[in-house]
Amino acid sequence: MKNCPNCNASVDDNAAFCTSCGAKLAENQPGSNPQPTNPPQAAPVYAPAPVYVDPADHTGEFDPKDISENKVFAMSVYILGVVGIIIALLASNNSKYVAFHLRQAMKFLIVEVLTTICAVLLLWTIIVPIAAGIFVTILAVIEIICFFQVCKGQAKEPAIIKSLKFLK
Repeated sequence: MKNCPNCNASVDDNAAFCTSCGAKLAENQPGSNPQPTNPPQAAPVYAPAPVYVDPADHTGEFDPKDISENKVFAMSVYILGVVGIIIALLASNNSKYVAFHLRQAMKFLIVEVLTTICAVLLLWTIIVPIAAGIFVTILAVIEIICFFQVCKGQAKEPAIIKSLKFLK
């Protein structure tokens, strides 16, 4: 009787396979060293995990000093609407950070005006003004999110608005 090299069960000397686990048994003479059935394999090589870069995040393009000095003006464009846009235009004339947020706020303003015009023109349908009101509310929530991103010193293109390719 010999032992299975896989499960160590006792098997008949003439058996080609183990009756317990089904492993193939070496056809060696007793007393000889069994040869390994699997050649040694090299250790697997793992590639580093890819790093996700948000294409809508432009924070790295701006000078940290510019961000810290003009953060208040960038905040005003989202909270004060047209008045904030005018204040930012007059107060910070050379800031690329504020210019980025001015473009985003202008996109918001244009979309809101166009939505309001459509709602007024199609007032008689009732459904269009309700949908326009919901859409303008969603835009207001996104503007609040943008305000908090400016508070963190970020320059991200807002959702919905980033798909509009005008005012680049």
